[in-house]
Amino acid sequence: MKKLLALIFLTVSLFGADHKMVASDMNGNKLHITGTKSGFTIDEHKGKVIFLEFFGHMCPPCMASIPHYNKLTKKYKDKLAMVAIEAQGFSDSQLKSFAKEKGINYTLMSADGAGEFYQYVSGRAGWRGAIPFLVVTDTEGNVKFVKPGYVDESELETLIQKFSK
Repeated sequence: MKKLLALIFLTVSLFGADHKMVASDMNGNKLHITGTKSGFTIDEHKGKVIFLEFFGHMCPPCMASIPHYNKLTKKYKDKLAMVAIEAQGFSDSQLKSFAKEKGINYTLMSADGAGEFYQYVSGRAGWRGAIPFLVVTDTEGNVKFVKPGYVDESELETLIQKFSK
């Protein structure tokens, strides 16, 4: 019961209402984001479950997650939007090389490109730098799952099925 109450409190307090932001991925594509009372929406990914992960290019558990995210992004392309923010200082050009090397098929942002969104999520979620750090929203943008640390593929798939329409 305590865990459920903590999750409800975290979900309600995680994000402020109607806070508009614009972030850029590593290719300069803009994401239009609205922070809401119960989460956030990304206009470009409306109606999808969103996995937002803070990760690092030198983090072994983060590297282990990449194949899972690639597979799930392909399998659930109509239900899932994967957005990852690199938190260990890569520039957009470094991220482009990294994405090519790793075969990444989802949205990547540098902390600089994510800008205010990076600060907003990290501040509201109480993120203190531990990576990987995953925030999951349902199709309406309500935060439903927050977890520091590695999340295995079967649990990720369960989250997609549970929170998609």
